[in-house]
Amino acid sequence: MSSQDRPVSSFKSKIKSSLPYTLAVAVIGFVALWIRTRPYDSVFLSNGFVRFGGNDPWYHMRTLNVLLENYPNRMFFNPMTNYPKGSYIHFGPLFDQMMALTSLFLGMGNPSPELVNWVGAYFPAVLGALTVIPVYYIGKHLGGRKTGILAAILIAFAPGQFLSRSMMGFTDHHVAESLFSTFFIMFFMLALISAKKKGLRFEHVITKNFSILKEPLIYSVMAGVMYSAYQLSWPGASLFLLVALVYAVIQYILDNFHGESSDYLGFTGIIAFLVSSILILPFVHPDMGFSMYYYSWFHFATAIGAMAGFIALSFIEREFKSRNIKAYYYPLAILGIGVVGLVAAKIAVPSLYSLVISAPHSIFGIQTGGPSTIGEVSSIFYGSGVFTLSKVFGNFTASGFFASLLGILFLTAKLFRKPKPEGVLVLVWSFLILLTIYGQNRFAYYYSINVAVLSAYVGGLLLEKVKWKELDEKFSSDVKSPADFLNILKFIKIEQIVAVLAIAVILIFPVYGSAMEMTKGTGGPNGPWIEATTWLQSYTPDPGMDYNAIYEAPEAGELFDYPDTAYGVMSWWDYGHWIETIGHRIPNANPFQAGIGGRRGGIDEENQPGSSTFFTAQSEEEATAVLEAVHPDPDKAGARYIISDVEMATGKFYAMTAWTLDSEGYYQSYWTGSGYQSLPSTRYFNSMESRLHILDGNGLKQYRLVHETWAYQTQEVGYKQVYNYLFGGSIPEADTGYVKIFEYVKGAKITGTVSPNETVNINTTILTGQGRTFDYSQSTTSDSEGRYEFTVPYSTEGPISGETQFDTAPAGAYVVSYGNTTTEVRVSEEAVLNGDEVKV
Repeated sequence: MSSQDRPVSSFKSKIKSSLPYTLAVAVIGFVALWIRTRPYDSVFLSNGFVRFGGNDPWYHMRTLNVLLENYPNRMFFNPMTNYPKGSYIHFGPLFDQMMALTSLFLGMGNPSPELVNWVGAYFPAVLGALTVIPVYYIGKHLGGRKTGILAAILIAFAPGQFLSRSMMGFTDHHVAESLFSTFFIMFFMLALISAKKKGLRFEHVITKNFSILKEPLIYSVMAGVMYSAYQLSWPGASLFLLVALVYAVIQYILDNFHGESSDYLGFTGIIAFLVSSILILPFVHPDMGFSMYYYSWFHFATAIGAMAGFIALSFIEREFKSRNIKAYYYPLAILGIGVVGLVAAKIAVPSLYSLVISAPHSIFGIQTGGPSTIGEVSSIFYGSGVFTLSKVFGNFTASGFFASLLGILFLTAKLFRKPKPEGVLVLVWSFLILLTIYGQNRFAYYYSINVAVLSAYVGGLLLEKVKWKELDEKFSSDVKSPADFLNILKFIKIEQIVAVLAIAVILIFPVYGSAMEMTKGTGGPNGPWIEATTWLQSYTPDPGMDYNAIYEAPEAGELFDYPDTAYGVMSWWDYGHWIETIGHRIPNANPFQAGIGGRRGGIDEENQPGSSTFFTAQSEEEATAVLEAVHPDPDKAGARYIISDVEMATGKFYAMTAWTLDSEGYYQSYWTGSGYQSLPSTRYFNSMESRLHILDGNGLKQYRLVHETWAYQTQEVGYKQVYNYLFGGSIPEADTGYVKIFEYVKGAKITGTVSPNETVNINTTILTGQGRTFDYSQSTTSDSEGRYEFTVPYSTEGPISGETQFDTAPAGAYVVSYGNTTTEVRVSEEAVLNGDEVKV
């Protein structure tokens, strides 16, 4: 065989030996895809509606449709949310662009809405399945192919947030974060291994020795591309830049103590972050300054800073060696330069310095106040302020989590010998991501990947103990056809069988069982919310906005110029994206925590207007003042419609109070005969949320129920029982509409004259679209001249064209009564909307 034939023969041999593992990874990937598409019937409903999961997936579908409508231009400012301010879009552009290009390709340039929904629903499942590829390669290079295969199996079934955020219908960028950040680690690892193996030095760059540079250069460039893809999926990608820098500092120190060159590491880091700085530059919005939340100079500066960090670390190392300075001074030099760098940043770019200093707490710190009520940003180790592992086990299984900790311990132990760069990288990566879930449980979708790799690493060590490598070599040399499989069985030892069974029972079966349970269905808006937002789109006035248009952002310090027909819809922030995307209306608050109002720093702060202050207001007058204050124009209200659901009135009510930093007194302990129980108090029933949802708006002057959905069996009955028993109420103890839509109106003014200082009552029976009735009543006392006035929100004459087409209204006329006298009064819709006087 000639020397020219040897590379070809070697390549063919490598392909042949890798083929079984390649096929295995492909099969695992398809299984991962199958797992994620199991809840098909929960996403594609029988009536043709596509139910995307959660909240943010709906917003991605919104931005995707705007992108396709205006391709290739994307929306950066959205006036169809956070009324009357609008919101800048902090979502990365890549996730939407990938879905848009897929839709355009499959739709041959003109995709139908049905195709776009289909692509959007399947996309997270596909990306989740693809994650098995980088996980396999990371596992392979950490502990061999057996570790890689086991890691791929574990991530395919990994339960918790990684699975829920990569399931069909959960069309959010989180799965793209997981995929691209893992590819970044994979290529960074491959670049390190290749560069170190080839003995790469910076002199090879000067001499252009491409035989040594070629492979590490390709891997380093790909690492930079994947970091950029990650960054363009989520603006908080500097988390993995931190991982790379912390790893680099530790690896440089270890290499110095072992007397080894770190040029391989410097080359990899410099190239990777040079590429990422170039790729992120076109997406920088200069007017955003140094914001971590939006694409700004921060993202370019951090990439350049990381590259400079690798240059500085390599320069210091070379200086130490050329001057023969002792290795233990190297960490001190790094610390000193880091401090000098921070001081320089504080002087030169204070905004960047502040962001760098505060950023770690936003990721690793435990939130307090209102933010602590956001489910995904609470600590994974605490529930209601008490340490617990229940959320940990729910995300990783008990065996998986403890196996990951064991893997971290094994990798840490290797630090005291002569660790390989890939082992140190996985250790630092895993430890920092473990810290992130201490701060925010949502980062469990990152740590699931670490759990898969670390658990597989532990499993691989177990297989090494039972001499699995010998069996693997025997398999590779002796098995040439399916008939040879039987011959290999005689070489299998009992301890190898026990080890495989242990791995299956302890690591694989728990995640498989959890995955099967999780994929029985998906989240997202329930039937009442779908019906309510669909009704909102069909039966309320058009706000006068071009729904899929791209609007220019207002000048700094100014508000967006809405048409006079525009209005807000007040609800809790959880539901803002549903109101916008399904209902095509403008929410005041949204899941970006915009429009919530309340306080952030302390109870002494002014309670800012927003959804938290509106729903916790203790009177109609206070709530209306909040609603009016939401819009800076005194002639315009912040919202026309208010939407409440039973969750806001019960389980979510505490969250509303927490955002105001004034959560005491809404519930009190009462003796119930068998012990004390926390029950809603006077302060709760005085709240606007209770007045609207529990009491149906009875007695309110400017808020009327215009639509309700069907009822579910909920906690509502219990709250009504407490109201009747403890506070002398007499309301029906029954579940009512799960979602209720109210309208804020001027209210018609019913006036009349009776004897001075006489009690006057007004009442009517309200009939809802669900066929339910409830009483509406007010009472007042005439003045010294016998005059009285009622402001009432309901029209007795039905809706009018161009306004709310309500299906909830009085079953008959209002009845005004005093003494033995009763008078029927009918009120037109025009009088209600214009605040006209109706004389009795």
